[in-house]
Amino acid sequence: MTASRTMTFVALALTCASAAGAQQPPRPVETPRGVTLTLAEYNRLIDLSTRAPQPPARALPAVLTAADLRLRVDGDSVRGAFSVSGETFRNGVDRVKLMSGSTLIAATTPGRSLPLQTDGANQFALVPGPGPFALDLQWGATLVFRPGRASFELPVPEAGTARATIDLPGDQADVHLSIGLITRRTVDNGRTTIEATLVPGKAAEVWWSMRDSAPTVAARELRALADVLTLITIGDSEVRMAALVDVTVVQGELRTLGVRLPAGYELTGVTGNSLESSEPRDGGLAITVGDPASRRHQFLISLERSHEGGSFALDTGVVSVRDMQRERGEIAVEGVGTLELSVQERDGMHRIDVRELDRTLQTLSRMPTLAAFRYQATAAAAPGLALGVKRFADAGVLAAVADRVTATTLVTAEGRALTEVRLQIRNRAQPFLKVALPAGATMSSVEVAGEPAKPALGADGTRVPLLRPGLRPNGTYEVSFVYLHAGLPFVKKGDLEMTLPKMDIPIGLVNWEVFFPERYSTRVTGGNALDVEALASARRSAAGGPPGTIGVNGGVSSGSAGGVGGGLTDVADTSIRIEGQLGELQGSVRDLSGAVLPGVTVEASSPSLIEKVRVAVTDESGRYRLVGLAPGPYSLAFSLAGFAGARREGLALSGSNAVIVNAQLAAGSVTETVTVGGETPLVDVQSATRTERFSRFDDVERDARGQRPQLVAPSSNVVNLQRRTAGVLPIRVDVPKAGTSLQFVKPLVVDQEVVVKLRYKRR
Repeated sequence: MTASRTMTFVALALTCASAAGAQQPPRPVETPRGVTLTLAEYNRLIDLSTRAPQPPARALPAVLTAADLRLRVDGDSVRGAFSVSGETFRNGVDRVKLMSGSTLIAATTPGRSLPLQTDGANQFALVPGPGPFALDLQWGATLVFRPGRASFELPVPEAGTARATIDLPGDQADVHLSIGLITRRTVDNGRTTIEATLVPGKAAEVWWSMRDSAPTVAARELRALADVLTLITIGDSEVRMAALVDVTVVQGELRTLGVRLPAGYELTGVTGNSLESSEPRDGGLAITVGDPASRRHQFLISLERSHEGGSFALDTGVVSVRDMQRERGEIAVEGVGTLELSVQERDGMHRIDVRELDRTLQTLSRMPTLAAFRYQATAAAAPGLALGVKRFADAGVLAAVADRVTATTLVTAEGRALTEVRLQIRNRAQPFLKVALPAGATMSSVEVAGEPAKPALGADGTRVPLLRPGLRPNGTYEVSFVYLHAGLPFVKKGDLEMTLPKMDIPIGLVNWEVFFPERYSTRVTGGNALDVEALASARRSAAGGPPGTIGVNGGVSSGSAGGVGGGLTDVADTSIRIEGQLGELQGSVRDLSGAVLPGVTVEASSPSLIEKVRVAVTDESGRYRLVGLAPGPYSLAFSLAGFAGARREGLALSGSNAVIVNAQLAAGSVTETVTVGGETPLVDVQSATRTERFSRFDDVERDARGQRPQLVAPSSNVVNLQRRTAGVLPIRVDVPKAGTSLQFVKPLVVDQEVVVKLRYKRR
């Protein structure tokens, strides 16, 4: 059966005869009728027939809409005036229930007395209706005293809302309600006023402490000690003051604390572990204590005032506490930016070292403390400071810097140049490194801290992303990139100018190695970078020997070194006066590029020593020191695995001298020893088994006469770049596998390009 289907029901009237119905005249038989219903209507009729009949709704005779209770406690009784409003809904006089279990003294309505009716413990008012009404009730009760407290039972009418205002004698800070919520608490003229919201129709018990109001207990005089720690922060346009007030109660109980605030400041906040409430009063601050029985209270008061900015004079007071037996404090002054303070101390104010400040005050400060003071307040003079503030303009700070840059360039016979640049970066706030590549160059790959990165192209150059400042790492990390520069193919001879990219960070030192194919000889003709080999030749000439020869005073003995860049050793010494009876040997050890060498073993031997040999090792800065040496002749030997050794003879050490001996070690795979006699400060040794190459036109001329030079082989940087090009980089370059290696250095590069000008010639 569906909802669309219908059923025809025939209603038959059945007449049931009963004893009472038999006496009535017979009713006419009704004709059967047919009614057509849908299934939904039929189900609704069935549902209605099974429901129980609902009782008729009863109309409320009257309601109370609001009740306002005002009470005052005096002596051992409490009296109250209740203002009740409501409305009646029926004609005639209705009973309105007011309260139960209480004593009503009087009840009035505007213009006449109000009749009351008592029904058991309930009290009713007879109010005519219909219409609104307002009732004024007078209520009274006696206080119930228990040890340490007083209380009374407050009846609450059954109104929509019920509010109460209770006036109590004394500075009562611990008033309580059994049910309801205290919304405000004020103390004025020795009395406490409580405002509360009550639960309609439910009586509330009100109780409070009787320590002050009990006639049998005499109030004890309050004696307390105060310590005030003040932090003054001088900002760009405002002066902020934070005062930590620490009160220790010696005798009595602290109900309300009076605080003096310095003139010119605006109160911004008050917090504390025992704070009940606070309000401005008499140009200061009145703090109501939540737990008077506590012996110690702490409050933090925050103030603020504005100033014109720049340099200005500040005459400021500090927060102080009223009616204390003793008050002492400390003041710390800090500032935002670079400031110079001139301070005029007042009576009782003494300047102290910032390290003597209280530990809590040091915790409050967020910047370096500029000045610190200590004082003990007196009744004659209020504590304060007269400060002269001179502000200096902020200086620029480097966002990032590169300690060292190592560049390696492979030049092919087609004139193409593949360059790898590796930077050791210290980054503080820079999000990216801007690189201005030479004209026609394209970036091939970028790595940041060993991870691949994707550069971004901009109108003013290529941007290499850096690690987010402040996260990782804290020290230096490496950033490297490789770019390809397409130049003109080499001819038989010509000039070539090469440049490194200009970067937007300062660079401490640039080391640049350029590797040419072996079929070309080169000569440096200009540029702003320094040729390492030319510098080494100049130093050898200054030592007394021609370039390419070994000339020293005394004997020279050398071994072979087949490593990279071996053969140049520099030993220099000076003497300075020191105090004491024993001598000292000290100095530093570096490699040919000027980098420090830690871990170098330094052996000092002398017949004056009991142990004959004293040993020291250079630290991370490449320095060593041998102290407590007996006077006499000494010799020094420097050795480090992978470097050519050096030896210094003929050192005369007296009891009051410190001899400084600095050494330079060249790279080498076989130990190389140099023995020097006399006082020559520079020793140069060249290996006999270095890779041969041509790097100057005069070298070619000497080669024609059979004098082939012996020069330095390419470094490991070139080898690594050759391997990287063959296996990793997404470019195809026919890099040279053998050739000429030129090395250049340039210190302190700031927003400029490193340029090298060369002249080449085919062999």
